[in-house]
Amino acid sequence: MICLVLTIFANIFQTGWTGANERTFVAVKPDGVQRRLVGEIIRRFERKGFHLVGLKLVQASESLLKAHYWELRDKPFFNGLIRYMSSGPVVAMVWQGLDAVKTARRMLGETNPADSLPGTIRGDYCLEVGRNVIHGSDSVESAQREISLWFQSQELTCWEDCSQHWIYA
Repeated sequence: MICLVLTIFANIFQTGWTGANERTFVAVKPDGVQRRLVGEIIRRFERKGFHLVGLKLVQASESLLKAHYWELRDKPFFNGLIRYMSSGPVVAMVWQGLDAVKTARRMLGETNPADSLPGTIRGDYCLEVGRNVIHGSDSVESAQREISLWFQSQELTCWEDCSQHWIYA
């Protein structure tokens, strides 16, 4: 009920969600999809206690990817990154939970898999920075921007998770 009221009165793309309602954007990159790691990645987020509110398999357009990676446009690897990200399907997700952005980033591991600890997604499944399986928002502001790029508001589902009282005090 509270979630429905918040959805009606708040625009999730302009209002910072905090606490247990914080949202983050996570994308399984083409190499993660090709390696069939999607289920394992979803399992990790679910077991952590996060709440899935958006999920879709997409072939990302060049314009979407350029907007998503806009801050990297001057880097020498930018064009290669866009080619790689458009080379196959991407699984785009929105997860909700307490400190979702920070916690998801820790679950992903470092951008360079060589710096990632075992137990993180990149630490367990990646060897090279150019094929690092997954993307996660690096701040609440980035999460809001990325969610609005990849999802329309009607594609995000607000639903009551009956396990929440077992996760949050």
